[in-house]
Formats: sequence, C-alpha cells, structure tokens
Amino acid sequence: MLDKPGHEQVYGPMPARELDTEFKNLDQTEIKRFAALASEWWTPQGKFRTLHELGPVRLTYIRDRICHHYKRDPNAHRCLKGLRILDIGCGGGLIAEPLARLGAQIIAIDPGADAIQAARHHAEGQNLTIDYRVAQPEQLARENMAFDAVLCLEVVEHVPDMPAFVKICADLTTSTGLAIFSTINRTLKAFALAIVGAEYILRWLPVGTHSWDRFITPDELRAAMAAAGLDADDIRGMVFDPLGGTWQLSGDTDVNYFISAQRQTGDTPPDGVPPVLHA
Repeated sequence: MLDKPGHEQVYGPMPARELDTEFKNLDQTEIKRFAALASEWWTPQGKFRTLHELGPVRLTYIRDRICHHYKRDPNAHRCLKGLRILDIGCGGGLIAEPLARLGAQIIAIDPGADAIQAARHHAEGQNLTIDYRVAQPEQLARENMAFDAVLCLEVVEHVPDMPAFVKICADLTTSTGLAIFSTINRTLKAFALAIVGAEYILRWLPVGTHSWDRFITPDELRAAMAAAGLDADDIRGMVFDPLGGTWQLSGDTDVNYFISAQRQTGDTPPDGVPPVLHA
C-alpha cells in the first residue's frame, strides 16, 4: 500500500518561514515541550513510540474517508493523486510522508521549527518532496489558501481556544472538501488510560503531554464544527488491543476518536481529481 515512489516533484523548494507571533491561539509551553523532543520524531521506540504505533490505523482512516468522499478506490496505487492536503501540527511528518507516497500534494505545518527541521531532513532521505512550513493555520488562511482535505490530528487538545481553531480549519477547507480531526475524549476512562496509564505507568508518553481539562468530548467538537460551518459525517474510535499489541478502529469513542466533516455548502465533491489550487 505504501510502496516508495520515485523522486517526484510535488512542490519546488520552499524557503523557511518564521512563525508569525501575532496569532495568540498557541500555548508556548506546548511548543517548548515538543521542541525538546524533536530529535525523537523518527525513533520508533522513542518518545513518539505511540504515534508510530498509531500510524497504520490513522492512515487507514484518513485514506478511506478521503477516498469515500471523492469516490476513489482506497486500494488503488497512489489513490490520493492530485489532492491537496493540509496537515496541521505535522510534527516530524509521520502522517505527511505516507500520504505523499499515496500521491497527495502535501503542505504540512507546525509552530515548532525543530520539528519542521526534523521532518524536512527525513523527507529528503526518503526522496519525498513535501512543503513543510513553520507556521500556524491562521497564516495560511490569511493567504486565502484552501485544501481538498484538512487534517488536524492530536492537536485540538493542545490549543487554548478550540472553537476558534476549528473555525480556522474550516476556513482552510474548500467548499467541497473534507476536514478530519482526531483527539481524546474527556472521560474518566480517558484520564485513566491516556494520562495515568500512558504517561505515568507505561511511560508511552512523556509525563505532562496531556491535560485532562483540555480533552474534548465528541459533542463539544461537533458543536464547534457546526458553528464553523462543518457537518460531521463520521465518528470512529481508536482502541488498543493488548493481545495483538496493535491499535484498531472501533465504535468505542471513550478515549481516542476521529471525526470527519464536510463543509455546509451543499456542493458535491467532484469525482476523480479536483482542480489543483495554487498557493
């Protein structure tokens, strides 16, 4: 499914961009925490081990939802060819790279310069050209950019103003596009598993990675989506199978979950490849 393609130019080289400090929906403590871990992004057994283990199930959900939306065969080689996708909070590029291999044209942004440097370095070693930028989504919205799919994975639980952040994500989605979010539910089960278990007992994540009061219930996220002009069309949970040691999609949304949503325009996404929107 993820055969490595030849060195294909999706975008030309992009100049490094400094983070615009006028945007306030950013927690500097979170930035510093992840900056300290930047060298670990591509270490499968390192501090981001859980994200590596989540990779297959995250990619499956994203690929299948986008292909369903645009009426494509998810099993086809390079099934995302020609689609412009924005990966918000991309970190070291753990999702951007496999999506690029599936043919998507990727802009991937993160406010952490160290993460973007790690992402660029790894992509070069894989002969992948991905447009990585040190940026916040507000900057792209100010440039009137829009994308066929907008991804916001494990990000909304780290921002101070979740509804405002969701609104920016909606603004960056084309009128026929799709937005996909993944986050953690605010339940006692999530507190026990995602914080106590994952951070303090199993040490899957550094202590302090998550704050329970920033976890978001599906109803809260759907309400923010609706206010932003997005109609939620699918919700799925992610659960860990301790016997198989793998993550799986599930109807259980008590801890980790995805929500995908379409714009409330009533426009129908075109079959096949939509027109490429230039930055």
